[in-house]
Amino acid sequence: MGMSLFLVSSNVSFSQTPDSTLLLDELIQQVLTQNPELQSSYQAWEASKTRISQQEALPDPTLGLNIMNLPVNSFSLDQEPMTGKQISVMQPFPFPGKLGLKGDIAVNESEIVLHRYRELQNQLKKRTKQAFYDLYYVDQALSTVAHNQELLKEFVEIAETRYGVGKGTQPDVLRAQVALSKMLDQELKLLQQREVVQARINTLLDKPADTPLGEAIINQPEFFTSNLPTLIQQADSTSPLLAAWKTAVVQSGQKVDLALKDRYPDFSVGVAYTQRDKLQNGMKGYDFVSAMFNVKIPLFLSKKQNKKVQETQIQQTSIEYRYQNIVNSIEQKLQQSLTELEKNQRLLELYRTGIIPQAEESLESSIAGYQNDKVDFLSLLDSELTLFQFRLDYHRFLADYHKAIAEIEALTGTEL
Repeated sequence: MGMSLFLVSSNVSFSQTPDSTLLLDELIQQVLTQNPELQSSYQAWEASKTRISQQEALPDPTLGLNIMNLPVNSFSLDQEPMTGKQISVMQPFPFPGKLGLKGDIAVNESEIVLHRYRELQNQLKKRTKQAFYDLYYVDQALSTVAHNQELLKEFVEIAETRYGVGKGTQPDVLRAQVALSKMLDQELKLLQQREVVQARINTLLDKPADTPLGEAIINQPEFFTSNLPTLIQQADSTSPLLAAWKTAVVQSGQKVDLALKDRYPDFSVGVAYTQRDKLQNGMKGYDFVSAMFNVKIPLFLSKKQNKKVQETQIQQTSIEYRYQNIVNSIEQKLQQSLTELEKNQRLLELYRTGIIPQAEESLESSIAGYQNDKVDFLSLLDSELTLFQFRLDYHRFLADYHKAIAEIEALTGTEL
């Protein structure tokens, strides 16, 4: 049997995955359209916009219907000249500036909800990309395993043939069979792993966990070049998470201003009309018109309004600290992701231009040596399995590289 069959091709497909392909851009669009968590966040933003006009509106007026000065000895409306039926309207007015501040706070609250919605979009994109690249690695690993199974079957046949004609040994046959069995075991583990990743993606799509997915396909990367200060500046400009916290800091200052204005009294203005009946003694009863002005007195200023000012000032300081903590966390994660990215770039280049070609040459040399009885079967098997592992490592590094890109994109809030 010809030994040329030992040479490895990396473009062999495997039968365990669907014939269709899965493209990342289409998958992301489906997630952004179908994900229930994102739809819930969008509805929360829509609801927040309706609260703006509510906060800017005046308090509801009060309508009063009163019986004035009714005598208890007869309960008659035409006995006493001061008895009358009154209708009144009272309109409260907050101290000037309060309604505007409440409206501004509601506007910023809606902005915060919008930024959270956009941040959720970012996180869903990241989770989709990272699951997609995990699926890519599993698919490539399955393809490599399936091809290596065929090679190991060839090894088993050749070892048995050489053993049958007295050129090989029985341990060679056993080693080849054990290697093939391990490859079958690895295939089963990878298939289980694919089901787990498939369930992750289907959950994002709001589909049943066992819905079949096609084979994940990606292009070779154009290596990304950037530095930490540039990424930090980008995050400061475009990160929805940072935008939400910046808005929260502004809003906390507005809440302090509102608490300060709460120390000033609200007031109410009203009018009343009193209708009187003609009296029993024939005296005509004239109707009355009244005007009212009420002021709410902040009598317990030190216990209520001043304490509210202190509370909002403390909350403002707390939010400022939390914002700075988020900034520090993003910078740390950017540095970590950038380090991971650069490491995988170097490994990909090293494996592509050095390690894998050298391992392929080593396998070809082992094949030639085995044909000439200069290399034993164990060395041949070791060369083949080493190349197999290097190819798995390469695809894992490629997946990790893209996952690091996805992390940086989520942290900066922009596509790289």
